[in-house]
Amino acid sequence: MAIKPGNGSDLVSLEYTFKYNPPMDHEIAETNLKQFKQILDQLGIVFMLFSGSCLGAIRDGTFVPWDDDIDVLSIMGLNGLTEERLSTVVNILGNNGFFVKEFKGRDTRSLSMIKDYVRIGWDVDTIIGNKLKIYPGISMPATLFTDPKEMEFLGEKFLVPNPPQEYLRLKYGAEWTIPKRAGEYEKDVVAQVPDAELTGQISKVRILDHRGEPVLGAEIAVVGGSRSYTDQLGYAEIILPRPDFYALTINYPGHQQVLYMEQIEPKMTYVYRAQVDNVPSEEIGTLGNVLTLEED
Repeated sequence: MAIKPGNGSDLVSLEYTFKYNPPMDHEIAETNLKQFKQILDQLGIVFMLFSGSCLGAIRDGTFVPWDDDIDVLSIMGLNGLTEERLSTVVNILGNNGFFVKEFKGRDTRSLSMIKDYVRIGWDVDTIIGNKLKIYPGISMPATLFTDPKEMEFLGEKFLVPNPPQEYLRLKYGAEWTIPKRAGEYEKDVVAQVPDAELTGQISKVRILDHRGEPVLGAEIAVVGGSRSYTDQLGYAEIILPRPDFYALTINYPGHQQVLYMEQIEPKMTYVYRAQVDNVPSEEIGTLGNVLTLEED
């Protein structure tokens, strides 16, 4: 078992889970989720289980065995949720032992919180034109989320998108009922997002193989964006509209990987290395923040 950095409820612990996403302790996860629910219920804040937590609740009746975090969703502007009320919740969560870090995207606010090494990802999304864009860029009918369904989970009542089966099909594809571990299910998710031409500024990514050598002709795709290919030095250009979280895919002969959640920004140069060092493979979940800034 790898030694976990931090005290379990601080920035160091949060960044560790972002990078390696180790499977969470289900007993602690249940405690954290119920405490989170109690706080939001007392404040009248409506949320629903989504992503992997919804998948586990509907398909398995429990957390997915190898899931690395708890996923919950609220809709800004519905059920009285305002920016002011959201700030109040963040303060109360902090007073109850959760370390909370906020990330702002174009149409979403993502609150990542951690307590006792178990992370809760709380997305607060905005409906645009009767659609909700779910990370990593899947457009879904807003009606799935405006009238959520109540179900029993872990001995309590929770809300989920309605109908949950349709939400899960749109998120994970037709094979959502088949359990797939980290490293497999991400391919199904990104396959739901069509390519598009993004406008923005150029960043570069350099692809290095497991020997540290540049890869010629490797394909790198920004999920929901376009595809490009590396030159002889291993560099490819990608277009990013803004600093944000992005999913990317890396493909070259004998190697295929989805980088599910990379915090990157325009006008920077990043390096991808084809292996993760110093962490046992059984401790690694969905890979995130794998890209590193290239040193001058």
